[in-house]
Order: sequence, then C-alpha cells, then structure tokens
Amino acid sequence: MLALEGLKVIDFTRFVSGPFCSMQLADHGADVIKIESPIDRGDQLRRWGPFVPDSDQSYYFVTLNKNKRSIALDLKSSDGIEIVKKLIKTGDVLVENFRPGLMDKIGLSWEEVHKINPKLIYCSITAYGQTGPFRSRSGFDVSVQGDTGFMDITGFDVPTRVGIGLTDFIGAFYGLTGIFSSLIARQKTGEGQWVDAAMMDGMLALLTYQAGYYFSTGQTPVRTGNRHPQQTPYETFKTKNGYVIIGAGSQKLWENLCGQVLKRPDLIKDSRFITLKDRNANHAILKEIIEEITLTKDTEDWISLLSKGDVPCGQVRTVKEALELDQTRSRQMVIEMEDALRGHIKMLGIPTKLSQTPGKIRRMPPLLGEHTNEILQEIGFSEKEIGDLESKRVINQYRL
Repeated sequence: MLALEGLKVIDFTRFVSGPFCSMQLADHGADVIKIESPIDRGDQLRRWGPFVPDSDQSYYFVTLNKNKRSIALDLKSSDGIEIVKKLIKTGDVLVENFRPGLMDKIGLSWEEVHKINPKLIYCSITAYGQTGPFRSRSGFDVSVQGDTGFMDITGFDVPTRVGIGLTDFIGAFYGLTGIFSSLIARQKTGEGQWVDAAMMDGMLALLTYQAGYYFSTGQTPVRTGNRHPQQTPYETFKTKNGYVIIGAGSQKLWENLCGQVLKRPDLIKDSRFITLKDRNANHAILKEIIEEITLTKDTEDWISLLSKGDVPCGQVRTVKEALELDQTRSRQMVIEMEDALRGHIKMLGIPTKLSQTPGKIRRMPPLLGEHTNEILQEIGFSEKEIGDLESKRVINQYRL
C-alpha cells in the first residue's frame, strides 16, 4: 500500500513549482491527472532542454512529472471545460500555478470549483500570492529571490542567485503543507478549502535569524560569502586539492577542532577566539590561521580527520560527483527506468523515506495525452463519445 493511494489529484500545473508539488503526491500513491493543452503542445517544460539522449524527452519535464497521467484537453472549448468539471467531481485535490485570475476566466475559480465539489482541496501556487500589491505580477524564481532579500545576502562581491530554482521548490513545499493540513481538516469538517501558497511568503519564512537580526538591530544583514554570519568557524577552507567545509557550530566542536584535528590547542585559550563572540569579531584572522593548516593536506585527508574528531564537515563536490556517490546510490536517489515508448531514462529518486508505506516510481513521465482515452473512460465516456471529441479537436490522444 502507498500512503496516498486512493487520492485523486487534478493537476493544472506547468513549469516548476506546481509540477514539483503534485509529483510529491504522485510519488506516494496519489493518482495525479495532468491536464495539458494539445493546442499549446502541453506543459512548456516539454520543450526545454537538455533532452534525454536520442529522444525529444526534456529532462526538465522528466524530473518534475514522474508517476503522473496526462490528458490533453482544449480548455478554450466548452466541451473541454465540461470534461474538467466531471473530473473535478471525482477529485480530492486540485493544484494550479497560473497567475491569479486566470482560473477565474475559464470558469474554474475556487468559488466555482467549491460549488462543484465542496470536499475538494484547491491549491494555488503563485509567485506573490492571491492578495497584495504584487498579486498580478508574474514571477519566476530569480525575481522572487531578488524581492525577498535572498540575492542580497548570497554571494561575495555582487548579489547572487542560489544555483537552483529554490523559490519554486519552497512554493511547492508550502503548497504541500497546505494540502496535507487541509486533508486532515477535511476529516473533521467534511469540507475542502483554498490553499494560497506564495513563493515569496515561503522565502520570507526562511529568513529566520536574518530577519531576527534586522528586527533586533534595525540593520539589514550583509553578504558574508560562504561564512555563517553568527557562527565561526563555519565555512569553506582551501586545501591542497580543493575545499573542505568545517562547521564548528558550538564551543565543544570548536575545542574538538583545535585540540584533536588541527593540533592547535593553544587557539582554544587565545584571547581573540575564546568565546563565539570573540571568534565572530576576529573571523578574518581565524580563517587565515586555519587555512594555513588546511592547505597542507588534501580534502579527503581533512574529511577523515574531522570525522574522527567529531567535527561536522563536508567537501565542495560537482553535481556529477554528488550524483555518483555511494551514499546517493544507497539512498536510491538516482534510479533508472525503461519502457517501449521512452526508452532508457535516469531519474532522481524519492527523498522522503517512509518505513511502512514507502513511495514508489510506478510510471514514467507521461507523453502528451498518453492517458486521455483511459481517463475519459473512467469518468463514463464511451468510445464513440471519445471519438467525437477527438474529431472536434477537443482532446488529443497519444498513439504509437
């Protein structure tokens, strides 16, 4: 049994934040029906590279849409909207990530959908939310990283974007939190509710101690590169062949680092470094001292010594190195699948490990309209009706 088996999700999402949210539900057993437009050739990510070797399968799409079924519907037609409404009657959750107001225009606002199916949970993931002066602004990850202060506190000389679409994934995770909370609330009330998940809200919530610094001092935090603004030493240090990451985030760990690893117990009683406050005030001097030592050995040697000394550590790896680690393989975070339609594809695994009802990759990412016929049959359409809809170009079916 899968944890979310029996949960039906009507998925209007495209690009990143919405598909990532609905994929988490699919990975744990939900039946996620991805609604795509045959006129627009489906989710725009289908056309974004890089592509699976020897195919037209976008890896961008593959990494965000496994375990889903695809139905290709023309939502600009009245017949297409009626099909969607029939699906909504049978659904538990609806997820969409259009700009606020678009679902209203096609007759599928929260209010309209709630009338059709009062038990359905309606999750909207947007850049800036359903209210406020930024409501109507479109926004991708980079703009939200800028608007929330994250770019201003990231990097060295210039504001820097985090290397992944962090705000998209944060919006997805807060959407998931809202969906799961609403599912529990529905058990008590019998009704669904509207989940308003904004990427900007989620990123602001992550500011935590950086926001606390501003609230307590009235001053805005500044960029500190790889260094933690309130913990020293807690950053990268050069080695003979790369970088080692040292996170001595407590007095005990600081003493372990000096006495057991660096063999410099004198630093513990050095007046410049006795307390955390001292170390923060003299972080540049301390970095220079530690880096003189770390430059004498390879990164791998320091990882071994730091681990033996019980000091949190790591190394700066390339993405290739991270994906090929034994640790990554042992956690099944890279998997390989193959079928007749898509061939051989490597994909990322399921990060949340459940002991009794673990998630499972049951389906390859769907081709556009791959499941149109079977989904329509499930909600009562005959072969003739399906044929008529196809002849009117309301639907599209994938065929070999």
